[in-house]
Amino acid sequence: MAPPLLILRDVHLTFGGTPLLTGAELSVSEGERMCLVGRNGSGKSTLLKIAAGMVEMDKGERFFQPGRTVRYLPQDPDLSAYASTLEYVNEGLTEGDDPYRGAYLLEVLGLSGTEDPKSLSGGEARRAALARTLAPEPDILLLDEPTNHLDLPAIEWLEQELKSLKSALVLISHDRRFLENLSRATVWIDRGVARRLDKGFAHFEAWRDEVFEQEEVDQQKLAQKIKREEHWMTYGVTARRKRNMRRVRELADLRKQKREHRGPQGTAKLAATDAEVSGKLVIEAKGISKTYGDRAIVKDFSTRIQRGDRIGFVGPNGAGKTTLLKMLTGELAPDTGTTRLGTNLEMVTLDQKRENLNLNDTLSSVLTGGRGDTVVIGDETKHVMSYMKDFLFSPEQARTPVGVLSGGERARAMLARALANKSNLMVLDEPTNDLDLETLDLLQELLADYPGTALIVSHDRDFLDRVATSVIVSEGDGLWREYAGGYTDMLAQRGEGVTARKADKAAPVKKEKPSAPEASPQKPQAKSKLSFTQQHLLKTLPDTIEKLEARLETLQAEMNDPQLYVKNPDKFAKISQQITDLTNEKDAAEEQWLELEMLNEAG
Repeated sequence: MAPPLLILRDVHLTFGGTPLLTGAELSVSEGERMCLVGRNGSGKSTLLKIAAGMVEMDKGERFFQPGRTVRYLPQDPDLSAYASTLEYVNEGLTEGDDPYRGAYLLEVLGLSGTEDPKSLSGGEARRAALARTLAPEPDILLLDEPTNHLDLPAIEWLEQELKSLKSALVLISHDRRFLENLSRATVWIDRGVARRLDKGFAHFEAWRDEVFEQEEVDQQKLAQKIKREEHWMTYGVTARRKRNMRRVRELADLRKQKREHRGPQGTAKLAATDAEVSGKLVIEAKGISKTYGDRAIVKDFSTRIQRGDRIGFVGPNGAGKTTLLKMLTGELAPDTGTTRLGTNLEMVTLDQKRENLNLNDTLSSVLTGGRGDTVVIGDETKHVMSYMKDFLFSPEQARTPVGVLSGGERARAMLARALANKSNLMVLDEPTNDLDLETLDLLQELLADYPGTALIVSHDRDFLDRVATSVIVSEGDGLWREYAGGYTDMLAQRGEGVTARKADKAAPVKKEKPSAPEASPQKPQAKSKLSFTQQHLLKTLPDTIEKLEARLETLQAEMNDPQLYVKNPDKFAKISQQITDLTNEKDAAEEQWLELEMLNEAG
């Protein structure tokens, strides 16, 4: 068996007096596919930098096979020393590398190679760094959040590209689907050490839970053993009997072991501050369009968003997701068509670029808005230290400038600030960026329980599958279409994923074929798949569902009377049964409508 290409042994590293890594180990063999996982701040990125030879450890050993090559993708690349993106990428090539591969990768990632690095956005700089990392096809690729700032077409292309390479792969990513599709081994950084599972990320969470459960059992056994030894110290040692010093030392060791045990890090406490309930209709758009110059961003789009909907917005970078979102929320007026907002809306927005964070402000100032030591959460106030603890920040970080926080910590700070505001409409622009998996789980639970409405721009396929009730997708040429369900449901209905925007330029060639876009407004084929009765139901079920909802609201208002049961228990029982029956009827009607709508779209 060939020896590993890279070995890290007994890695120790301390930052600011706090141990970060306390004996972590890593071994990478030829062609291996491995993911590094762990909480934000656990040391994943630091261990990757040590593996790349960029950070010196306090103690430990690093072995790298001579003559082999390794390339590292940083989260924040620096291109300032280069005249163009192509020069930056080609500078990473060595003798024997394909001189044209860098230009090819830049083009695939949406860059020409002539861009001035000084004028690049963070996302463009990251794509250039990805091209530089992949161009040499090294023996080991160390990739830190490679999907950040990539759109769905680029993420899916990157998956296929990495699968085709012979390079060993070590990945850090918050994108579950990306990790599941690529990893064959999982290394979990937890409380300073690295645990390895020789299975892909899909098996990680069940394994992690087993580790925590066993650890809890071991701690209970340790506590019982200490109790038994303390009993011996009290009753088993007498003045006439020589003290058993070995057992005394063992008890001291047991107490030290229990005292120094670091339990699992807690989970953040995410809770939205609810505003008053909005109207049932949240947003209605009819035939809205927006054009910039000769380019149609949105063309004749209509939708109806109801209270409780979680709408995902999907499309390549530059397709116009933000423009469409701004028109739907009333921030931007359409060129044609109308947008109507529902009643009693209170909106909160989470910006993916974190641009409204002043990096010089302290964490405490960001959370309090600069108003003393309390956070205003809806109509209540809470001490900032307590609120920080809910989002897994330590008291020592209160005076820390936001600029020195990790990407994940900044993401949590933005979430903490946004969730403190009253809302019944959330607009979330790439909310999953930089969040660790545990916080991501909590955000999904929060959205599932949120009584309001959520509009979510995301490139995270797994997140959309878990959260979205429907997905609005860019079809190219300014056309947008809504599909019921999450991202995978959209794929099943649409028959393909999201296409990169550059493919839209080739649309005239496709229009020469007997394609669906010109026929889609009339949908003759879709109608032929439905019987007359089914067509009638498809048209009438929305009104039926609306009437059932109105009746349920009326009955629920009667049930809200706290004296009803005391005054008239029979009426209370009757209304309870009516609510149960009507709820079942409404659920059945919604299910039937969804099936008919999917059948209609499939045509």
